[in-house]
Amino acid sequence: MYYLIKDLADRILAGVLLILTLPALALIALCLVGKEGVIFKQQRVGYKGRLFWIYKFRTMRTAFDTQGEPLPDAKRVTRVGKFLRKTSLDELPQFLNILRGEMSFVGPRPLLPEYLPLYDSRQAKRHEVRQGLTGWAQIHGRNALDWHSRLELDAEYVTKASFMLDVYILAKT
Repeated sequence: MYYLIKDLADRILAGVLLILTLPALALIALCLVGKEGVIFKQQRVGYKGRLFWIYKFRTMRTAFDTQGEPLPDAKRVTRVGKFLRKTSLDELPQFLNILRGEMSFVGPRPLLPEYLPLYDSRQAKRHEVRQGLTGWAQIHGRNALDWHSRLELDAEYVTKASFMLDVYILAKT
């Protein structure tokens, strides 16, 4: 019952927030208009291992070195992109992923498909719930955590998931 109510609440809240943030979304989009597009989309692994397209505002430009390799992220992030990442505003388009039922507000962050074979059985539990905009690992250190710690916190969230824990995570975020 918890997951049914959570899904319904997520979708309603995402719809309301999409409408309320429309002016901000439009302003950000105007700041990002260029030949590479405003939205970055990438396949990620979601609930039950299903692939979906995650949406974010584009914060990096495509740039390659003389050997045709992509430049490091630090050299590709735009000035606007730095601000969007620092404030997490680049994540706002994920309200659409939540509205579509591909994500939740709270859950493990969706990772790239190439990580799937690297999970042990406990870490694979992260796909027993919808992936989230924020999560247990995010409030415990986000990118400062090593991969093992992040995946362990994701598995811990799955075993402890509750309405009160979600409220706590949202408040800490």
